[in-house]
Amino acid sequence: WELHNSEQRLHGGTLDTMASYIGGSEFWFESFQNWQSEFLSVVALVLLSIMLREKDSTESKDVEAPHSQTGD
Repeated sequence: WELHNSEQRLHGGTLDTMASYIGGSEFWFESFQNWQSEFLSVVALVLLSIMLREKDSTESKDVEAPHSQTGD
């Protein structure tokens, strides 16, 4: 919001209140872009952690094995 207003001030535009900035399309566009990139990163980490398990490790259980069978 402050960055937006400082850019508006430099270019001779009108200053926005915080409420009008939050209600504007620029705020929502940037927020959803950030959310999308974070979501994709988390999904990639989860999928990679499933695929890159230590195969045949004594500490790793089979993915299909229920918790009651392995104890954890």
